[in-house]
Amino acid sequence: MTWTAPEVTRGRVPRDADERTQLDAWLEFHRQTLLTKCAGLTAEQLAEHAASPSNLSLIGLVRHMTEVERGWLRGRYYGTDLGSVYCTDASPEGDFEDVSADTAERDIATYLAEIGAVREVLAGRSLEEKYQTRYDDINLRWIYLHMIEEYARHNGHADLLREHIDGATGT
Repeated sequence: MTWTAPEVTRGRVPRDADERTQLDAWLEFHRQTLLTKCAGLTAEQLAEHAASPSNLSLIGLVRHMTEVERGWLRGRYYGTDLGSVYCTDASPEGDFEDVSADTAERDIATYLAEIGAVREVLAGRSLEEKYQTRYDDINLRWIYLHMIEEYARHNGHADLLREHIDGATGT
């Protein structure tokens, strides 16, 4: 039997809630949007570079967002040097360039595990907590907004890739 990416039920973002609840909900909405763009596709379709000459693929976007979640929320913010999952000195763009249908199922599982770990790190943290960059301090609120922006941009890419693969458009 051919593996396909699982279906996703995406929640709604509350329209009347405190800031933290809304930031959490928007981040989760974008995570689920990326998975929705992958849902029902085979591993081969997920690994397809659908917009030549670009090296973008849906599974590459999942791998990239695994790196982004890990780097920003468990690495930079939480202070845990975990290293990269896919990117190496030999392949700095390994999240996009080293994709394979053979690892698509594992790549999605890795993404889901990283999100679970990030949720644990963020639980109970104040939006005012600071992270020291080499230039200035940024707070957790800024990181949330950056993550939402990162997902929004890449979900636009995912939308175009999905449309090219099988014509599916929309939410």
